[in-house]
Amino acid sequence: MTRKREQFTPEFKARVALEAMKERESIARLACRFGVHSTQISA
Repeated sequence: MTRKREQFTPEFKARVALEAMKERESIARLACRFGVHSTQISA
């Protein structure tokens, strides 16, 4: 059985990007909190 890719809304992507730009938390911690891979955040 194939797994369907998860698609994120533009609002979610913007919220994650803004949190990453604030640099209050590490990329690894943000990735854990939002449930995405750290590569996705840094890209």
